[in-house]
Amino acid sequence: IGHSLDLDNPKTFNEKLQWLKLHDRNPLYTTLVDKAEVKPWVAERIGWEHIIPTLGVWDKFDDIDFSQLPDKFVLKCTHDSGGLAICRDRATFDMEAAKKKIERSLGKNFYWSGREWPYKDVRPRIIAEEYLDSAGPRGDLTDYKVMCFGGRARCEFTCTGRAGDDLRVDFFDESWNHMPFTRHYANADVPPEAPSRLGDMVAMAERLAEGMPFVRADFYEVAGGLYFGELTFYPGSGLEEFDPERWDAELGSWIELPESVGGG
Repeated sequence: IGHSLDLDNPKTFNEKLQWLKLHDRNPLYTTLVDKAEVKPWVAERIGWEHIIPTLGVWDKFDDIDFSQLPDKFVLKCTHDSGGLAICRDRATFDMEAAKKKIERSLGKNFYWSGREWPYKDVRPRIIAEEYLDSAGPRGDLTDYKVMCFGGRARCEFTCTGRAGDDLRVDFFDESWNHMPFTRHYANADVPPEAPSRLGDMVAMAERLAEGMPFVRADFYEVAGGLYFGELTFYPGSGLEEFDPERWDAELGSWIELPESVGGG
């Protein structure tokens, strides 16, 4: 992002994420970034009712029997970010494009792009999940992301507009007041409202974040139900700029780096 790193005395959010990549090597993190293996761990802490049902897990795309899947489903690679294919109608699903995208992701080790070490040893597989129907006019499902610092939720942000390839990101404080900065992506034209079960979402995120210097817990709210999305240890791989820049230091001050680190 245009600045040299001070890894001897990291202060900003981005610097501290890079420091954590290098030094906080808790082997549990490899399980927690695996989209299949994380589910039992999360369910043990917040309940299976908050886990999106799995329809199947496969090593290869050609192993999938699509006749056994419902009309709507989501395919994801278990070992990366972005290896995703959404089927909203099996009759019109572009199988060839999905296969090309998924197989390309299966052939890559996500670790090498940003040195996010937890992904290095995740077994590349494909997982199919139930499709969460959104009430939005464009089928756009709001992604709620709770940022936990030392096990405490200090802020949240939303991702909207993905369905129309127009990603917008908005940060909110603990009382859902819109925070006055952007991080790489523009704000939505109209800031999203708080989820109706914000308190429950925050409590679940903090339960999942216990004992970790920093982690982001993602959720969806659909028809009054809360569903876990994923855990992320290095949002944007610690490579996304803040505007105004001072917020990089502000969020960085919320991360207390550990005196001793797991596995490092």
